[in-house]
Amino acid sequence: MMVVPRSARVLIGCALLAAAASTLPALLPGAHTPWRTVLLLAALSALCELPARHPRAARALGGPAEGPAPGPGSFFAVLLAAALLLPPSAAALTALPGALLAPVERPPAAPRRAWRAAQLALAVWAAAHVGQFLQCPGALGRGPDTPDFPYVLLPTGATALTFCLVLTALDGAIRATAEQLPARAAWRGLLGRSLAPHAVHGLAGLMTAVLWRSSYGPVAALFVLLPMYISCWGFAQYHRERAAHQATIRALVQAVDIKDRYTRGHSERVGRASLLIARELGMDEPRLEVVRFAGILHDVGKLGVPTRVLRKDGPLTPEERRIIELHPEYGHEMVRGIAFLGEARTAILHHHERMDGSGYPYGLKGHQIPEYARVVAVADAFDAMTSTRSYSRARPVGTALAELERCAGSQFDPRMVAALGRALRRHGWQTEVTADETTVPAPRAPAARPGPAPAPAAPAPGREARAAGPQPARPQERA
Repeated sequence: MMVVPRSARVLIGCALLAAAASTLPALLPGAHTPWRTVLLLAALSALCELPARHPRAARALGGPAEGPAPGPGSFFAVLLAAALLLPPSAAALTALPGALLAPVERPPAAPRRAWRAAQLALAVWAAAHVGQFLQCPGALGRGPDTPDFPYVLLPTGATALTFCLVLTALDGAIRATAEQLPARAAWRGLLGRSLAPHAVHGLAGLMTAVLWRSSYGPVAALFVLLPMYISCWGFAQYHRERAAHQATIRALVQAVDIKDRYTRGHSERVGRASLLIARELGMDEPRLEVVRFAGILHDVGKLGVPTRVLRKDGPLTPEERRIIELHPEYGHEMVRGIAFLGEARTAILHHHERMDGSGYPYGLKGHQIPEYARVVAVADAFDAMTSTRSYSRARPVGTALAELERCAGSQFDPRMVAALGRALRRHGWQTEVTADETTVPAPRAPAARPGPAPAPAAPAPGREARAAGPQPARPQERA
């Protein structure tokens, strides 16, 4: 986002003014601000940004030389400890150094850092006010005094919740103004994703504050913060690895889309349809991700098929059809070394197998075909029928489902077909034009009505079908 919209600039300016007003009382003469605690907590917060800021420090911790390490968005324990220990205006000051040191992934850097500093200052200030109102400083104890458990959990929970609510409200506001999103879309899901992490950081902040106020002093608090920081760093590493996985998949899909312009967008939609089916079948989250990868990458083997065959107009020769039918094996060979794909690799290899054994490359039957492959086969055929291409018009969703149901048991797993039908009735389906052309010509010949045929008249890739001659009621899909 190179240009900041005017509404976003106004919001950032208002947030900066509010943050300045919230920190000003701590700077006035006679404020009795506990500067030693403020400076120590501010330095500790800034220290948590160093691995993200300096590649050498990241490598020293075992992280990569590039890419952001955990910033303030993944490590709030210090700020919540400040909200529990300090007056509101002093607590707000502790957020500023870390926010200003935080790495900025996209330009413009200055408005992003200013917004982050104002946002965190306001969140800590509001959280500290709630803690003061619920008498948290007294409940923490001091020196040899023991904390007032379990009462101290109440102000701690309220402090963490307030911190979370303010951050969520401001996050949604900047999304609505900077990205021009509707209000409902800007805030959707933000609070749900934030509650659990903030609760964990709130408990870590409580332990830090208790040790800080104990007879052992601030050094003892590091015994809480160090393992907490390491766990946050590990979590950030996990997300960085997932981002690398997504980038790998995007690169492969883009390469396929560039090579076969007739089915552009097909892979993404097959991944989406595969996910709908898998959710309807009750698969758990790790399996959902794998089946989505399988759907997105099912045609990656097209990269091994000559472009002249993929883009050929008119029927394919038997030799060209044999070349096309090698694309599942090509795809499996290409992704064999990508460990994170797991069982998705078998779906890439077997998504053209049929329940009656008439498919390829190995002619597997029934439950010999891996479950992921049976899911992707239904999603692939459904999108082929419902997508408008340069050489065929889309069929209505209901017609496509009827064709899948007709072929259930012979070509497709009936369980997968039924799951797709239930999912579409619940969520609907948005079809898109995937060809390069903005206008779609009429099909060369009308599709024949379903009827008896030597082989099951099932949805199948049009390139393969056209090589064998006219087939009834088959969607026209290239590879």
